[in-house]
Amino acid sequence: MRETGRHRTSPDFVEAVARGLDVIRALGTGAPSLALSEVAERAGLARPTAHRILLTLADLGYVRAEAGAFSLTPRVLDLGLAYVTASGVWDAAQHHLRQLVDATGESCSVAQLDGSDVVYVARVAVPKLVTLRADVGTRFPAAVTSLGKVLLADLPTDELRRVLAAPSRSGVTTAAPVDTAALEEELALVRDRGWATTDQQLAPAVRSVAAPVRGAAGRVVAAVNVNAHALETSMETLVEHHLPLLLETAAAISADLARLQAVPSELRVPSARR
Repeated sequence: MRETGRHRTSPDFVEAVARGLDVIRALGTGAPSLALSEVAERAGLARPTAHRILLTLADLGYVRAEAGAFSLTPRVLDLGLAYVTASGVWDAAQHHLRQLVDATGESCSVAQLDGSDVVYVARVAVPKLVTLRADVGTRFPAAVTSLGKVLLADLPTDELRRVLAAPSRSGVTTAAPVDTAALEEELALVRDRGWATTDQQLAPAVRSVAAPVRGAAGRVVAAVNVNAHALETSMETLVEHHLPLLLETAAAISADLARLQAVPSELRVPSARR
């Protein structure tokens, strides 16, 4: 692949930064992962250049390298959280979250897995008693959240153990230590029944129930939850009343996501070069 310079007139233009963004855009064109040659081709770069950029992005946590293929991680949200809250792939989820909040009277969120943490990508909150503040971009240890349990349950055993061994970057001290063996048993149950709960594992008085959001290929790509305060909402209410509504919402968001993913990537992602 022959690299083409952009011939910017400004002396302050940094070609390396532009090439890094080209690589990120190449990985964000709809395919779940790309080989090095595909990244180089789509970014208009020589393979050695694309490889160095990919390794740098992997070191920084923005790219995941597995079995010779490369894919973006949820950390790229850090590059544009303002956009995520206003538009983008999870913007469509806001409507469904608001309906779920209206039906349950509880705060509701969508999150994705990043290392051993969940990262919130959409949220609709209600003014209630809270012990932990959460906004788009907030991260919590996955193993002690209902969102995280749903996401962890979809991982193969070897990948699950690798993820659980990684330190959390949330800065949150959990209310209870994680028993890995007990967690693996619970995740098997979550996998079978299709939803997860937590009751004051993340923090005192915080309990929630979560369900998976699936992409067009049927894989779990995110999780959606209903979050409540233990003094206001019982586990019985969460499971018997809120859970059926939550499952309907997860299915609706999954359907929207599948429709969005079915749109040709060139119509969803602005071209880097016109």
